[in-house]
Amino acid sequence: MRKVELRMNEEYKYKIIKKLVETNGNKQRAAVTLKRSIRQIDRMIAGYKEYGKAFFVHGNHDRKPKHALTDDFKTEIELLYINKYFDCTYTKFKEFLETRENINLSIDEVRVILRDRYIFSPKTHKSTKRKFRKKLENEIKTAKKKEQEKLKAKLVLAEDAHPRQPRCQYFSEELQMDACIHHWFGKEKTALHAAIDDATGQVVGLYFDKQETLNGYYNITHQILSKYGIPYLIKTDKQTVFEYKKKAPSKVEEDTFTQYAYACKQLGIHIETSSVPEFKPRVERLFQTLQQRLPQELRIAQISTIDEANEFLKQFIIQYNNKFALCINHNKSVFEKQPSEEKINLTLAILCQRVVDSGHSIKFNNEYYRFINKLGNPIYFNKDTKCTVIKALDGQLFATVDESIFALEKISEVQSKSENFDDIEEVKERKIYIPRMIHPWKGKSFEEFVKKQEHRLEDVA
Repeated sequence: MRKVELRMNEEYKYKIIKKLVETNGNKQRAAVTLKRSIRQIDRMIAGYKEYGKAFFVHGNHDRKPKHALTDDFKTEIELLYINKYFDCTYTKFKEFLETRENINLSIDEVRVILRDRYIFSPKTHKSTKRKFRKKLENEIKTAKKKEQEKLKAKLVLAEDAHPRQPRCQYFSEELQMDACIHHWFGKEKTALHAAIDDATGQVVGLYFDKQETLNGYYNITHQILSKYGIPYLIKTDKQTVFEYKKKAPSKVEEDTFTQYAYACKQLGIHIETSSVPEFKPRVERLFQTLQQRLPQELRIAQISTIDEANEFLKQFIIQYNNKFALCINHNKSVFEKQPSEEKINLTLAILCQRVVDSGHSIKFNNEYYRFINKLGNPIYFNKDTKCTVIKALDGQLFATVDESIFALEKISEVQSKSENFDDIEEVKERKIYIPRMIHPWKGKSFEEFVKKQEHRLEDVA
């Protein structure tokens, strides 16, 4: 005889009617308990006497709803996630299904399909994984040997270690800046430099580089200055670019903190640093989100180089802010007026001191350079003359001597053409571009700033 299994509500009806028949109980009481009429109670009694327990099985028991998703369709969704979108969160996976696969499902449907197959989002909570783990262990005990291996899954526990904090009131009142080295695209790790506004959650700058570098932070600062203006405060950590060291680097140009801090000083930007992650939770949480979304975007877009990735970020920032950031209230913005492109390029520069050698030239980055005036003519200074070399953000080189500025021309070891044996094309003399002398380039100002840096003081202890 086939065993009859009832659901909870069906089992409840069965026990009430069974007790009613066996004890010849009160039908009215049973009707009130089951919220049914006397006529329906009589029908249940007659059904129980004729069919027994089987009578209480609902007609739709074990029957799938008309609009239910088929097993083949669920398998298709499972394979899409495993083979193509394996590192996505449920929400991001749902978006990819809509935009790239033309499959419209609710987030609840996606969650149910994947969790029934013990496929979890990278952001699934510990408690949820524990619950499903217990369920999985029970299924493994009763499953066949061939199915046991399929049911075993590695559940990676993760938690958000960054507490929530109240937002700032004004846009640009506080920008949080950091870099994250991760497998963003390709086989090698790269460093993603990021800046986010605390008040609105707007991503104001993203830039890829091979490592966490001064160039990376200069580029996201350039994005901020050119698009929004000069912020009030930047919070960051003490690593690499912002790191204090007991002993100063051998060369000033390698002291990245001094270089970035001096550029911010000229722009009027305050800097606060701390090694505690909770000091800048907004940007820490940003990287958690980006690690779950950006690699998939880059992989599907077939990005393989840093240049391609940085070009891709321009559109990605817009999409990200439209989805996650709060709207900008320009009446509550404390950004100062945007500087000119020329000023940005020249302020975000690397400065260092050099001394003129006996050949009336200076050495920078293992290359020799000579001074050129606005007319394109070389200028010669006496040996041991001090100067300040400026490498602008776009790579142009200049030098200041006293209160004058000159272009720098590389001196080749061998002439490219011979005046006696090669045909030399007549080149029209053109005026050399030399920008105006501005305050950040005054050698004394930069020298005094360097001397005030605590991490560059000699360790006398």
